[in-house]
Formats: sequence, C-alpha cells, structure tokens
Amino acid sequence: MTTAPDPAPAPTPAPWRDPALPAAARVADLLSRMTLREKTAQLYGVWVGADTDGDGVAPHQHDMTADHDWDELITHGLGQLTRSFGTAPVDPDTGAQALALAQRRIAGAGRFGIPAVAHEECLAGFTAWQATAYPVPLAWGASFDPELVGEMARRIGADLRSAGVHQGLAPVLDVVRDLRWGRVEETIGEDPYLVGTIGSAYVRGLESAGIVATLKHFAGYAASAGARNLAPVRAGVREFADVTLPPFEMALRLGGARSVMAAYTETDGVPASADPRLLTELLREEWKFTGTVVADYFGIGFLETLHRVAGDPAEAAHAALAAGIDVELPTLKCYGEPLLEAVRAGQIPEALIDRAATRVLLQKCELGLLDEDWTPEPAGPIDLDSPANRAVARRLAEESVVLLDNPAGLLPLAPDARVAVVGPRAADALAMLGCYSFPSHVLPNHPDVPPGLDIPTLLDALRTELPDAKVTFAEGCGVTDPDTYGFTEAVARAAEADVCVAVLGDRAGLFGRGTSGEGCDVTDLHLPGVQAELLDALVATGVPVVLVLLTGRPYALGRWDGRLGAVVQAFFPGEEGGPAVAGVLSGRVGPSGRLPVSVPRLPGGQPWTYLQPPLGLADEVSNLDPTPLYPFGHGRSYTEFTWSDYAGPAPEIATDGSCEVSLTVRNTGGREGTEVVQLYLHDPVASVTRPDVRLVGYRRLRLAPGEASRVTFRWHADLSAFTDRAGRRVVEPGALEMRLASSSADIRHTVRLELTGPVRVVGPERELLCGAEVSPVPPLG
Repeated sequence: MTTAPDPAPAPTPAPWRDPALPAAARVADLLSRMTLREKTAQLYGVWVGADTDGDGVAPHQHDMTADHDWDELITHGLGQLTRSFGTAPVDPDTGAQALALAQRRIAGAGRFGIPAVAHEECLAGFTAWQATAYPVPLAWGASFDPELVGEMARRIGADLRSAGVHQGLAPVLDVVRDLRWGRVEETIGEDPYLVGTIGSAYVRGLESAGIVATLKHFAGYAASAGARNLAPVRAGVREFADVTLPPFEMALRLGGARSVMAAYTETDGVPASADPRLLTELLREEWKFTGTVVADYFGIGFLETLHRVAGDPAEAAHAALAAGIDVELPTLKCYGEPLLEAVRAGQIPEALIDRAATRVLLQKCELGLLDEDWTPEPAGPIDLDSPANRAVARRLAEESVVLLDNPAGLLPLAPDARVAVVGPRAADALAMLGCYSFPSHVLPNHPDVPPGLDIPTLLDALRTELPDAKVTFAEGCGVTDPDTYGFTEAVARAAEADVCVAVLGDRAGLFGRGTSGEGCDVTDLHLPGVQAELLDALVATGVPVVLVLLTGRPYALGRWDGRLGAVVQAFFPGEEGGPAVAGVLSGRVGPSGRLPVSVPRLPGGQPWTYLQPPLGLADEVSNLDPTPLYPFGHGRSYTEFTWSDYAGPAPEIATDGSCEVSLTVRNTGGREGTEVVQLYLHDPVASVTRPDVRLVGYRRLRLAPGEASRVTFRWHADLSAFTDRAGRRVVEPGALEMRLASSSADIRHTVRLELTGPVRVVGPERELLCGAEVSPVPPLG
C-alpha cells in the first residue's frame, strides 16, 4: 500500500494581498511591482453609463471626452468609474448588476485584479433614477439640525454602498458670498460655522456607511467675481482664511472626510488645480490630510483651455500633479498618454506618479479593494427610495421651512377656508427639486422617462392637507415666461377666495436652462420672469396673500414689505417638500426653520452677506442701505418663547481659557414649537477689522406648551481667533461680547468679558466647536 504524497503547500500570496500587513506596506509592495502605465492607470477615471440590460458599462460620449478602447484601456487597470448610475436612467438592480460585471471585467483584465473606485454625485441624495431626492443643502442649513443631516447622510451612504459605489462627491462646503451665484442652492449658507457644523455632520454620516466623502470645491469657488460661475476669485488673505477655509478644516478634523475636490476657480491669478500652497502645503503639511485629492470634472484640462497656465495637456498634467491632484475626473485626458509620454521623455518626474498612485492605492486598500475576498455583487434587491428614506426626507423638509412673517396670524389656514392657489410653482413637482436631483439633472435629456419618484406638488398636498377647504388653482404665469396671459384668471380666482396662496420661485437647471443651479447666475435678485408683477396683481385684489417661495436662493422682498398676510420660504425641499410646506400652511407642522442666508430688501447692492465689518453696514456716507429685510438666523413660530435666567462667566478669562454661557427657554404659547438659540460673537476692538457679529454656536430646542429647557454653551477662547496682519491665526486679549440671539439682528442678551494674557498663535489643533448642553427645567408652580 502506497501513501499519497503530502499536498504541495499553497502558494504564498504576494505581500500586498495580505490583509494582516499595514496598508502602507501592502501598497509599497504593490507599487514596486507595477509598470509606469499601470501606475498611471490608477490616476484617472472613465465616464461610463450602465447598460440598461445589465451587461456592464460603456464609456460615456461627451463633447469634452475622447474615444477610448475600453477593452484595451482596462488591461492596465483603472482608477475610477464615473457615474455609472448618474449618467442615464437605469433600474437600480440592473445598474448594480452592470457595475458589478464591469468591476469583474476590470479586475480580470489587469495583472493585479484591482477594481476601480466607483463614484457618484450625492449632493441632495444619490443622483440616480428612483433614488430619494432629499432637500438641497441650503435647506439643511435652514434646519440648523446637524444630527438630522447626519442621519440623512447615513441613509444616502447606505444606498450608495448597496449599489456598489465607493465615493460620493459631496458635500459642498462653499460659503455663500454673493446671492446671485447660481449654485447658492448647493451651499449650506453664508456663515462658515453653520456650513462647517452641518457639513461635518453630513461627512460623518456618509463615512459611517463606508463611503468616501469628497469635500468641494476647494477652495474659494463661491466667491467668484460678479457671481459668475468659474469667474476669478478676488478674496483677500483674511477672507480666504477666516471665511472660505474653516468649513473644510472642520469637515476634515471633525468629520473625517477622505477626499477633497479641487475648485475650478483661480484666486489672485493662481488656479486651485495648480496651487501647491493650497493642495499640498496647507491641506497635507499643515492640516495633515492623508486622503485623495480629485479634480473637478475637466478641471485639469481647463488649466490649458480656460486658465491658459499650461501650453498643452502634458503641461496641465504636470501642474496638477505637482500641486497635489491625485486623480483626473471625470475621464482621462491629461493623465493618460500626454502624462505617460512626458514622464518617459524626462519632462515630469516619475516620483509624482508614485506619490499620487500611493494615495489612490492606500484608499483602495482601506476600501477592501486589494483583498482577495473582494466581491462587487450586490447583497440583494435594491430600494433607493425606501419608506425610511422618505420619512427622513419629510422630517428634514419640515424642519427647513422658514416662516419669514405672519404679522396678523393669517397662518395656519382655516381648515374650511376658500383658498386660491396661484403661481407657476404650485402644480409642478420639479418645483421641489434642486439642479443635482436626478429628475432635474439627467431626465431633461430623457423626456420620455418618468421621474421614478412620487413627488407631490404643493397644490395636491394642500388639497390633501385641507380636505374641507375649497381649493382652486390658476398658474398665472410661467417661471420665466414674459407673458402675462394668465393674470386675468389668477386675479379672478384670488378675488373669490378668503385667502390667496401665491407659490412662486425658481426652476432648477444647468448652464442657463433654469433660474437656479450650476451656470444659472443672475444679474440681480428680482423674482424671475413676471412673477413679481403677478404678486402685485394678487395683492391689489385686497384678498390676504400668503407668499410661498420655492427657490434655490433668496430673492428681494422689500417691494411687498407690510403688504402680505404671511411669507413662507422653502429652499428646494425635496420629494417630500409638498406635504412639508402644506403641513406648515395648515398648522400640522410648526415652522422651525431659520434663514441660512439673509433675505435682501432690494434686488441690487450685491454682493452682501451678514459677515460685514463696520464699513460694510449701513452708514451715513452712502445712500445705499444693505440691511436685509430678514436677517441671517431669522425665522418665526406659531407659538411664543420666553428667554430668562441668563448666566455668564467671570468677567475675565485667559486667552487660552474657556467659559460657559447659559439661559432658560420656555414655551409660553399654546402649542408645541421649536426655538433655535444662537450665540454670536462681537469683537469691539481688534488689530484688523472684524465682522460686527458672527455665529459661534447654536442649539435647536423642541418644547411642548409650558415646557422649558436650559441651554449651556461651552465656549473656548480659540473660537475668537482670526487671521492677523502677519497671516497668523491668533487669539487676542481684549474685550469681547457674547450675544445670545434668535437671529443675527435680534439680540436677547449680551455677556461681556475680557480676554487676558498674551496674544496666542493657534493652529490646526485649536478648538473648533462650541458645545451646547441641554437639561430639563422643572415646570412652573
């Protein structure tokens, strides 16, 4: 009897395949085995679209992309797949199967079996057909609710993950500097602390689901001159350091974002995509960022074609790589053959390729894409618009609706009222959605495809909300139509009603095809088209008018100040926005939103936000008064609150010290409501001019009738830091005022204190957050 020989030992896997080794060791081993072309292949994406029958993906044809042989291309590997779901409508299950098949092909075609990172837009939800359309970021800011925004982001991340996506291109952390800019709807607001705290919560939520969050647009994009998309940025050193940069720093330190997208714009003559001081010295050396930097779409090519700081694609690639951009998106152009040829010719050092490829492969390692047990197949059926998603979308929409005015208590509407609903946004489901929602962003190119979502209009929602009311409707005019053809019917409907609800606003679109959205900048803040004239005609009937605005930016409302029965503002509130706004009008929902941007009185006088030093405020040396009609942080309620029992710190604290400021808020009205307590800082004397007030803390309080809570803000002196004349971030000794307020202009109590000690230079380890603790207060009596 013979004995079978011992089986041969299993081949030892290459070190880069060993998950027990540190990621850096694995990537170093892998990189040492790769050719120049294989390394370079990790540095670009390819724009693809999922095949509608699930048979993989194919390169997207676009006027700024080149044709590529897909089968040949992937033999060298591939860094990223661009928007396989966000390019054309595809059933989610079919799309996930197609993406998984494409990943198998990519892994099978190359020597190392490494799949691509799949990325998608997720500004206000996963930008895919049949995926939940949440409120836009400006509505997140209006909620003043980081926890709820984080919950929304977790759900978005889970949906992305279920479909096989690894990276989401959000959030936008640009701070609004000019309300005429088309992308205001994509921002969180005009205050860096609000943008930073809400944006960090979004990042934490997305990253908790395993999705790489991508901060954009780094940096300065929203400050483009004249509010023109991609126009030069002329921000000074202090504005850039103290307004533009803090939200990004907060989202990296407090949120843990793993990717950053370079902005299209140039600041003081240097494009962000070619700026090593921004992308390497600040981001990596000072802030210690270790993730990936990706280009905005076609941004590297723009160094040649728009900025003209590069003579050809190879020079553009060299400038971007040297500055610190690791990945070219959406598809290869500069980082393809031009880069390869330049490296082989000795014009670009291969070390730059190695640096970028290391960062990309480290991220792939974190995502498990270098592991042998990696699998791209979806775990099961995919539902991108689940009831749980819609519930979160409804809550956020409800919290974001801002009651700007209700002087005579016209709202809530009587349940049996005769209501004339008038206006071009009342009966259009797209009135609820921003420009990066799939129906607004992609479906205009597919007019025969249904939205894939149930999006109640405000008219339908109001009829459901008020079943005993007599609700009539007339459009009146189009959003931008110069015709007044519908005024006669609209006025007639209003005249026979008890109250008229005028639903006006924006149409989201891209590059001039809308009144709000990317490339939809405006010259002033008049309501679009003849909507202002329609509102004048409705007011002239003498019937009380409730103005409801469904917009992507605020518009000047001073023309109707004191002439309207009520004013309600909703910033593209998403697929559940119709029921949310209708709930506020009926009283089922208590309004609790607060303005993340000021509402101007006059349509001109831009740019202006509330972060103004003394000479930016109204004074006697100019006939132009920039004071807004409704200030940052403003919002009314259907109940009443009293603020009392203020307590502050000792009159002096050190420049490295901290203190507590507290108060009690009680609901003294007859119904449940939400108050938003805001803490502002005023610096009376500083070495450089400072904003008159700026937000440094806030807290939402939901209180039942008679209920009270005590709010304690824990404030550190680091939160008073600013950039001095030498370019250092410092905490200066001297007087300060802590102002407890219900808006930037409605100050309820002031706490005065003195910072003592030396000037302190502070860096990236400084305190960024003002904590707020809430405790219950026993009932009266």
